Formats: sequence, structure tokens, C-alpha cells
Amino acid sequence: MSLLSPAALTVQHWLSPAFPTGAFAYSHGLEQVIARGDVADPAGLELWLADVLRFGSGWQDGVLLSLGLRDGADMAGLDALAQALQPSYERLQETQEQGAAFARIVGQTTGRALPARCLPVAVAEAAAPLGLPREDVIAAYLQAMLTNLVTIAIRHMPLGQGAGHGVLARLLPSVAELATLAAHARMDDFGNSCLGADLAAMEHETKEVRLFRT
Repeated sequence: MSLLSPAALTVQHWLSPAFPTGAFAYSHGLEQVIARGDVADPAGLELWLADVLRFGSGWQDGVLLSLGLRDGADMAGLDALAQALQPSYERLQETQEQGAAFARIVGQTTGRALPARCLPVAVAEAAAPLGLPREDVIAAYLQAMLTNLVTIAIRHMPLGQGAGHGVLARLLPSVAELATLAAHARMDDFGNSCLGADLAAMEHETKEVRLFRT
């Protein structure tokens, strides 16, 4: 894929931090683990993000996105599955509200009528007609997810810009590897074993003072 192709630039636009999905308001449980002291430095952040990417919602969303980008994909069925896979109310709210905002803004800019769906399914439905390789769309999605979480960490913990983006840079090879695997995944390849992040998201629901919605 050429990074200068109109289709590639479109996906980069949709997944950029400036695209108004409200992602900046969701920490994916990161606020809770920072508050507990479980993530307190660049090494801890890198480990936490790597686990979320490989064993948590990174892999899960990548497979959903992959299945949604295939010919004849059952978008309604994938959306129902995406909802069922969420481990907590707030995580369900996170993917639904970002997906609804994504579909609404893409619809306004393209003239396509896109229904509100969970975020990875909404991205798949919007990107499918562009004809890009699945692994490229998945990689762009996962990079956007990590970029948002690193930005949140920079804002919420003693972590400079250089250290934060160093964490992101070191995780990019894993993004490429995971995107290639997810591009060829089947329905049977779903799995989530990132229990620490899931429990943190559940604990966050009862946190009295918080900056982020998840």
C-alpha cells in the first residue's frame, strides 16, 4: 500500500487523534492502574500496553476488524459479538460511543449512511469499500489505539513526551506483527487473557474521582 494513495490517506485521517471520536476521554482502565501504582514508569507502561495489545482488546479488536473487512461480512453479527466480548459496562460504553461517533462523522464526510456499531466493526464497515490490505487497516487501528493511551499516560503520570513516545516506538514492531496475524485470523482465534486490564476497568466504574470515562 502506498501511503500517498487516497484510500490510505483516508484511513489515516479517520484514525488520527484529531478525528472526533472522543477517544481522549477513555483511558481503557489505564487511569486505574496508574492510581494504584501498578504503572508508574515507562517500563511499566510498556509492559501494560504490550499485554493489552497482544492478549487483550488489541488482539480482539484486530480480529473483529479483520473479519469485518472480508467479503460478505455479517456486520450486525460482528457488532453483537463485539458487544458480548466486552468485560465490563464501561468498556462496552467505550467501544459503542467511539464507534457511534466514528460512524456519524464518516457518514457526514462521505455521504454514506453508516449505522452506529462498536468501534472496530464501525471502522471495518467504513474501510471495506476502500480495498486496502486488511493488515494495513488493522495496523493503523492498533497504532491509533496505542497512541491514544500513550497520550493519556503522558497527561496523567510523571512521563515526559520523549519517554512516552519512546514506549510507543518500541511497541510498533508488535503492531505490525499482530496486524499480520489478525489479518488471517478466523472466528475461532478470538481470545482475551488480559485479566489485569479487565479488572482495572471494572474497578474504575466505582472510582469516585476520575479524569477519564474508563
